[in-house]
Amino acid sequence: MQKVKVGVIGAGSWATAIVKILLNSVDTVHWWVREPEIAAHLREYGHNPRYLSSVGFDMQRVVVSHDLNEILSQVDIPVFCVPSAYLPSALEGIDASLLKGKPVVSAIKGIVPEKNLIIADYFHKYYEVPFDQLVVVSGPSHAEEVAQEKLTYLTVASQNRVNAAAVSGLFACRFIKTSLSDDIFGTEYAPVLKNIIAIASGICSGLGYGDNFQAVLISNAIQEISRFLDAVRPNHRDIKKSVYLGDLLVTCYSQFSRNRRYGHMLARGYSPRYAQMEMNMVVEGYYATKCIKEINRNYEVEMPVVDTVFDVLYNNVRPAEAIRQLEDRLS
Repeated sequence: MQKVKVGVIGAGSWATAIVKILLNSVDTVHWWVREPEIAAHLREYGHNPRYLSSVGFDMQRVVVSHDLNEILSQVDIPVFCVPSAYLPSALEGIDASLLKGKPVVSAIKGIVPEKNLIIADYFHKYYEVPFDQLVVVSGPSHAEEVAQEKLTYLTVASQNRVNAAAVSGLFACRFIKTSLSDDIFGTEYAPVLKNIIAIASGICSGLGYGDNFQAVLISNAIQEISRFLDAVRPNHRDIKKSVYLGDLLVTCYSQFSRNRRYGHMLARGYSPRYAQMEMNMVVEGYYATKCIKEINRNYEVEMPVVDTVFDVLYNNVRPAEAIRQLEDRLS
C-alpha cells in the first residue's frame, strides 16, 4: 500500500467507483461528500445510498467529510469527480493555496457551462493551477463495470510525466490497466464530444435506425472529433487510441450510457428538460452541446452531428426531422 494521501471530491457513481479503485493502492481515502445525509449514511452503513449502492466500503479506511477545505488540507493528491455543471458551486469558498504544488487530478468528463472551459482550463484560469500540475484521468470506462471489477483501461494524461506516473500508479490494480499520455486537452475535449455523439446515437436508436446506420454515424463522428481537436488543440495524437475512439464507442453503445439513454428518451417524445428530470442524473452532453457549438463559432469546423443534437436540444427541432436532415450530411 502506498503512503500517499488521496482525496476524492464528489459522490456520484464515477466518484464512488474511483474510491473503490484507490483503496487497492492506498491505506486511506479521504472522500468529500457534499450532502451531509449521504456522508452520514456512508459512515453508518458503508455504502453510497444513491449511486453504486451495492459497493461496500471498509469505513476504517475511508474518511468522509463535507468540508472541502478540510479534505484539501489533508491530502497530497485531490481527485475531482463532480459533474462539470456543478464544479463552480462545489469549489466556491475553497482556499486555492491548498492546491499549490500538488497534482490536481480531473476525472470529470465534461465542460463547465457558461464558461465554455474544459476542466484543465477552468482550474488554470480561476485557481492559477499550472498546466503541468494538472492530470486528466479518462476512459473508456463505465462506473457500473468498475464496480463489478470488470477489466477497464484508463489513460492518465499530464504534461508532467512524473505526475502522470504517480497518478497512474494509484489507479492501476487487478482490474484497472493504465497508460500515459501528454494530451491533457485532447483527453478532456474528446469525452465532452463523445457525450454529444452518444445523445445522437440514442436518438437514432429510439427512432428505429439500425446497426448499419449507427456504424456510419460513429465513423463520421470520430472524424468530427478529430477535426475539432486538430483545430482547437493541435497535437500529434492518434485518434484511434482507446481514450478517443474507445471512449466514443462505449458511450454510444453501452447500456450504462446515460447520454445514449437520454437521446433515446428524446426520440420517444420527452422534452430535453423533462428527460433530465426523469433520469434524475446529470446528462453532461446536454450542457456540452451548447458549449461546443459556441466554441466552434471561432473555428467553424464542420460538425454535422453536433449541429443536429443542438437543433434538437435548443432549437426545438423534432428528433425525426433532425436525423433525416443529418442523413444527407453523412458519408
